Amino acid sequence: MFPSYLPAEVATLTESTSIALAQEIKLASISTPLSQLEIATTYIHQGEGNTPILLIHGFDSSLLEFRRLIPLLKEKQSTWALDLFGFGFSQRNLDIPLNPENIKTHLYHFWKTLIKQPVILAGASMGGAAAIDFTLTYPEAVEKLILLDSAGLVKQPSIGKFMFPPIDYLATEFLRNPKVRQSISETAYFDKSFASLDARTCAALHLKCLNWNKSLIAFTKSGGYGSFASLISDIKQQTLIIWGKQDNIVGTKGAGKFAKAIPNSKLVWIDNCGHVPHLEKPQLTAGIILDFVG
Repeated sequence: MFPSYLPAEVATLTESTSIALAQEIKLASISTPLSQLEIATTYIHQGEGNTPILLIHGFDSSLLEFRRLIPLLKEKQSTWALDLFGFGFSQRNLDIPLNPENIKTHLYHFWKTLIKQPVILAGASMGGAAAIDFTLTYPEAVEKLILLDSAGLVKQPSIGKFMFPPIDYLATEFLRNPKVRQSISETAYFDKSFASLDARTCAALHLKCLNWNKSLIAFTKSGGYGSFASLISDIKQQTLIIWGKQDNIVGTKGAGKFAKAIPNSKLVWIDNCGHVPHLEKPQLTAGIILDFVG
């Protein structure tokens, strides 16, 4: 059985890893200083022992993007993943501005409420930028840092200032289009066969959540995550950088820039792999992470 707080379309998932993870998604009410009301937050926790790993998804995504990685990590390590505030299946409270600062505040209080110990923080794509931001603000909460084809080196886009009606609505409807999402999915992989029907379902399931489009518009208007290039040299944690050699979403130049700027870092390239090594090369990615963790 799937949790009742997931969209009904979850029943159309076909791959075993997708089905298994969706069935285990939990819901917690997280108190934050952002509102008097708690924020309903969806998350996964599997495995036990050792320093926990906390996984952070990318832009317009959900914790389901770790469906192939979590089963491999949980065998050796306590593993968590959550849907960031305003994303995935977590509550979209339109009374709270959706911006990186409030996403970070919510993430901190999720960590403080449920995990309560330093973590190995792993962020993919936009989640990498969120992980960097969190690490710089709350260094005591992060033991080690992992960046998977990470954002965080590019200045905030100016598109936000053009997001006014009806352009904002049209932009989100464009992203809702199945053909557009399939094209994005195919671009994310080196091996296009990974852009399957199940992958498309996983990537679009959260679009059925209330206020998905309004939250996406609000986040875009905030400017989203900008560049941390001038700050990442302050990261003291041991950092692992994993990058697909054929990344056509954020490119490959950022990998070397991160490795050069973060003092205690190691860069590992994954060949024949696009923007999402945790989906395209999960066995290899999990092995690299567990070696780093150990």
